[in-house]
Amino acid sequence: MNNTVNSYIDREKSWLTFNARVLQEANDENVPLLDRFRFLGIFSNNLDEFFRVRYAAIRRMSLETNETEKILGVPAEKLLKEITEIVIEQQSESLRILSEIEKKLEKENIFIINEKQITKEQEAFIHDYFIQNVSPAVVTIMLNELEEFPLLKDTSGYLAVKLVMKSKKIFPFASKEIQYAVVEIPSTINRFVVLPSNSEKQYIILLDDVIRCNLNYIFNIFDYESIAAHMIKITRDAQLEFDSDLSKSLMEKISNSVKERRVGEPVRFVYDQSIENDTLAFFLKGMGIDSSDSIIPGGRYHNRRDYMNFPNLGRYDLLYKENLPLPVPGLTLEGSILERIKKKDYLLYAPYQSFSYIIKFLREAALDPKVASIKITLYRLAKNSQIVSSLINAAKNGKKVTVQIELQARFDEESNISYSEQMQTEGIELIFGVKGLKVHSKICLIERLEEGKVKRYGFISTGNFNENSAKVYTDVTLFTSKNEILKDAAKIFDFFDVNYRVHRYKHLIVSPHYTRSRFNKLIDREIANAQSGKEAYIKLKMNSISDFKMTDKLYEASNAGVKIQLIIRGICCLIPGVKGLSENIEAISIVDNYLEHSRIYIFGNAGDPEVFISSADFMTRNLDSRVEVTCPIYDPEIKQELIDTFEIGWKANVKARIHSADLLNQYRKNGDAKPFRAQLEMYNYYQNKLDVIAEKVQ
Repeated sequence: MNNTVNSYIDREKSWLTFNARVLQEANDENVPLLDRFRFLGIFSNNLDEFFRVRYAAIRRMSLETNETEKILGVPAEKLLKEITEIVIEQQSESLRILSEIEKKLEKENIFIINEKQITKEQEAFIHDYFIQNVSPAVVTIMLNELEEFPLLKDTSGYLAVKLVMKSKKIFPFASKEIQYAVVEIPSTINRFVVLPSNSEKQYIILLDDVIRCNLNYIFNIFDYESIAAHMIKITRDAQLEFDSDLSKSLMEKISNSVKERRVGEPVRFVYDQSIENDTLAFFLKGMGIDSSDSIIPGGRYHNRRDYMNFPNLGRYDLLYKENLPLPVPGLTLEGSILERIKKKDYLLYAPYQSFSYIIKFLREAALDPKVASIKITLYRLAKNSQIVSSLINAAKNGKKVTVQIELQARFDEESNISYSEQMQTEGIELIFGVKGLKVHSKICLIERLEEGKVKRYGFISTGNFNENSAKVYTDVTLFTSKNEILKDAAKIFDFFDVNYRVHRYKHLIVSPHYTRSRFNKLIDREIANAQSGKEAYIKLKMNSISDFKMTDKLYEASNAGVKIQLIIRGICCLIPGVKGLSENIEAISIVDNYLEHSRIYIFGNAGDPEVFISSADFMTRNLDSRVEVTCPIYDPEIKQELIDTFEIGWKANVKARIHSADLLNQYRKNGDAKPFRAQLEMYNYYQNKLDVIAEKVQ
């Protein structure tokens, strides 16, 4: 096999290319204006996380070892420099897009103004708003006299303030005293302040400019002749460092680590490029920012992730039409959901279909006198989680409730610790992961006493049990009462309890012990079928593929004549369509209104396809360092449904981009074919299923 050093795309550059696809959506004139703002916010939020995690990890590696080229394929310093260059270019593009959207909004009578563009009436409102709402939350620190520079948080935006004082000196040519200060922009107040208007025109001012407008109020005790404020933002290494104190619980260690994260090493500094050089130099020195950090000139405003929550102003015509989640044919939110699942398996595809069935399942289990126990894995939870309240309800009704909650779910640690404490108080048994492994599986198992025997019911999903993210993340969930699957699920919970014992699973494919080897066998079977002249294909839908060994395995399959179709939303280190390497592989990415998150795996199996849903991507961490679950689909109707949904995605020619070595994010065009927007067609597919059933009933 041709396995040259050029067989893979760099993981970090591939991720930045994915974020560029998000930026493409912000730039797309066919996307409603207010949704274009949302995509700008997602782009900015993604970038923040990238620097906190990936950039920080590479920087850490560069400081700890000289072997980075062996690990990364390129010296770390070179990669960091290349990343910074790409990001500066993307940031510049995002500013251009922001300006364009703002101009288009003005044609819709929506004006985003700054403190220099306000009327007297608006100024009076802003001042009053500042006094009443903002001033109590503003933290201002004078810097000149401090022995130690204050710690700036990476979740906050700051105004770097320069005050030029009136000279008290006799000599007129003496340099004037300069005072520096920093003002933290409160994160507890909405970033966008809607101003009152007497006309059809609507005005919005950013909180940053509300503060700028009131600088004289903040600094009124100082005798200055000029004042300037420019926004700065710092991003810190998000790595958690655990102490080795055996007397501390895991929860305590993680809680302390999350607090320590706030003082993590700086990895990126973004500043308003109109800031004066002396002010910039003062802040860089004070914060200990050096040339190994990513220093990025930006616009007047940072923390553009807030644009994800830009006010709609009642202008629903400037947003995507909301498609109400559809019912799952045959399932009910009225009667017993368990009785339905007892008879057959059901599939839920959110957000096209309603997440409420998962809540209903748990609510029913909580109340049902015959239900003895509930076991569930939790990774990321909604702010006011109905999942957690259902589990607490179950515990109060005397059910034995066991929750495996992942305390190390990145950036959700504090939330998960808080929920853990809440559940513990209510008598729920908690399992805090497995040493050395994250638990990323999405499974739930209940045991019900029926006619003196234990009957199992459960669901297995590709997504988190989070009712908020279920509105925007596409994920599939299988409801089943098949004992062969749920017996395996019970073994996984046994593994959580006694994790030195490795179980054998007859049906589920479980990381870290079996996923890699099972997928290798499935691919090997397709290779053997291709070599025997039988039908052989692999269709994979996932978030990322970055594991080199799995990539090599797919290259091997391609060279054997196996046709491979990949729908990869994010990172794709595999290079498709290269003669002698991957000429039988095609790969696309769909970025649209919803975030593609489902993992669906289809293997041709000589005309009798095998279909799986999974919590795992083809990433090394998913295969080797996490507890992940891949579930086979046995119900013929559901199997066909998942094949149908894959084909809908594969037909996409509107929001689909081609994965390629040049990282150009070219849109996929299907010749003269009609425009085919997969997410819209997916909704239509499920709507049609309901219509067919309605016709049969009539």
